[in-house]
Amino acid sequence: MTSPSPASAAAGTDPAPASLRLTDVTLRLGSGQQQVTALDQVSLTVSPGQFLAVTGPSGSGKSSLLAVAGGLQTPSEGTVHVAGTDLTTFKEHQRTAHRRQHIGYVFQHANLLASLTAREQLLLPAHIAGKLDAATRRRADELLEAVGMTQRADRRPHQLSGGERQRIGLARALILAPEVLLVDEPTSALDRARARDVVDLLAEQTRVRNTATVMVTHDTEILDTADQVLHLRDGRLT
Repeated sequence: MTSPSPASAAAGTDPAPASLRLTDVTLRLGSGQQQVTALDQVSLTVSPGQFLAVTGPSGSGKSSLLAVAGGLQTPSEGTVHVAGTDLTTFKEHQRTAHRRQHIGYVFQHANLLASLTAREQLLLPAHIAGKLDAATRRRADELLEAVGMTQRADRRPHQLSGGERQRIGLARALILAPEVLLVDEPTSALDRARARDVVDLLAEQTRVRNTATVMVTHDTEILDTADQVLHLRDGRLT
C-alpha cells in the first residue's frame, strides 16, 4: 500500500487512463452565514483496476466526495469526469443516465429488497436499465459465484448474514459492468473477520473487473488492501 500526497493523485499526473477524475472540486452547501464548504479544491484521479481508499473523521467530506463523484451533486466549482465525460456539463436526466451506465454503488448497509432473492437483487438494476437478457442472467450467475454466493442465490435478505448481504450488494453493483465503483463504509456493520473478507473481495473484484474503485471508510485496519490511501479533513485532501 502507498499513501501519496494529494498532489500525486491530482488530475493529469497519472499516465494511465482515468475512469474517474475530479479536478479542483469545491462543494458549498447552504447560503449566507449558514454556508459550509463540504469539499475544498479536491483533485484526484482513479484509473481502471485501481483501489483508492479515502479516510477521515465524521464531517470531513467523505459522503460529499462520493455524492459529487457519482453525479448525485454538482460541485460549485471544478469538473468531474466519469468514463471520459464531464458530468458537470450535464442536466440532471443526463447525469442519471450516465450514472446508471458507468457507475456502481456499494452502500454502507446493503439496502437489499426484502421480497427478492439474492439472484433477483442482481437482476433488478438490469431490469430497470432495460438490459435484462440472457447474457445478463449469465453474468448474474457468474458474479454470484465470484462472491461465493452461488449456494445462497435463492435466499432472501433475512436469511443472509451481514457479510453475505454485503457480498450481494457488491455483486449487484457490478452487474452492469461499471467503469467506476463507489463504496460507502462497507464494513461499518460487520465484525472484524467479515469486514476483512468483504474488503479483500472488493479489492479482488476491482482488479478482476478493472474498475476504478473509491472506498470511503473510518476503518483504518483495512487500509492495507488499498493501492492508495488519501485523507480528508475539513473538505480538503491532506
